[in-house]
Amino acid sequence: MHASLRRVYWWLIAPAVLLMLVFYIYPLIQVLWISVTDPVPGFGNYSELIDRALIHRIWITTIRVCVITTAITVVCGYIVAYAMAQVGERQRTWMMFCVLLTFWLSVLIRAFAWVMLLRTQGLINTGLQELGIIDEPLALVRNEFGVIVGMVHFMLPLAVLPIYSNMTGIQDRLVSAARGLGASPWVAFKDVYLPLSKPGLIAATILVFVFSLGFFITPALLGGGKVVMISEYIQVSFEETLRWGQATMLASTLLFSVFLSLALVARFVDLKKVFGAR
Repeated sequence: MHASLRRVYWWLIAPAVLLMLVFYIYPLIQVLWISVTDPVPGFGNYSELIDRALIHRIWITTIRVCVITTAITVVCGYIVAYAMAQVGERQRTWMMFCVLLTFWLSVLIRAFAWVMLLRTQGLINTGLQELGIIDEPLALVRNEFGVIVGMVHFMLPLAVLPIYSNMTGIQDRLVSAARGLGASPWVAFKDVYLPLSKPGLIAATILVFVFSLGFFITPALLGGGKVVMISEYIQVSFEETLRWGQATMLASTLLFSVFLSLALVARFVDLKKVFGAR
C-alpha cells in the first residue's frame, strides 16, 4: 500500500516536473552552452571576468547597490513588521493592506513615479526650493541614490512579509517575563525579541539581496544609463552589441552568484529552518 501510494504521488508531481524540465532546466542548459560555445568553443567569455575592467566596474556597482539596498530595506522592513506585530487588529489590517497594495502596481509605473518625484523639476526639488532649504536642484535621479530609493521602495514588502510572519510566532509573554525580571524595554528587546526574530531577518535579507542582483527595470530608468548594473549590461549585450556569448556568460555568472550567496549563508544558518521547513 505504501509503495502504491508513493507511485501515485510521483504521477501527481510528474506534470510539474516535466514543465520545470522543459521551461526552466532546458533553457538554463542552453544559456550555459552558449556561454562556452559563442563565438568559439572554450572559456574565452569567462576570461573577461578577469581581464575586462568594464565588467569589474559593473559588478562592483551591482554589489554595492545591492548591499546598500538590502541593508536599508531590511532595517525599514523590520521597523514596519515590528509595528504591525504590536498594534491592534484594525490597525494591523490597514498596515497589511498598504504593504500589499504595492504588489498591485506595476514596477514600471512605480519607477516612472519616482522619476517624476526626483527629477530636477520634480516635486521634491521644487518643494525644497520653495521652502528655501536649497538654492539649486539636487541630483536625485540618474545616479545611485535614485536607483537605491526606487529599489528599496520595490523590495520593502519582500522584507516586511517574512519578518512579520516570523514575529507572529514570538510569544509576548517571553518579553513580559524579561521585563518582570528587571530588564529594561531595550534590554528585553535586544536580548529576547531580536534573537527570536533572527530567522525572519535572515530570510528577508536573502530574499531582498537575491532579487536585487537581477533587478532591471528600476535601475535602468532611475539610473538613466549612468548607473549600469549587471542585468542592464546583459540586456545591452543581447540586443545592442549582439554578443550572445558574453550575455549568457554574465547571466550564468549571475546565477552562480545567487547559488554562492545561498551557500555562504548556509554555512552559518540552517536555511531549512529559516524558510519554515520542519
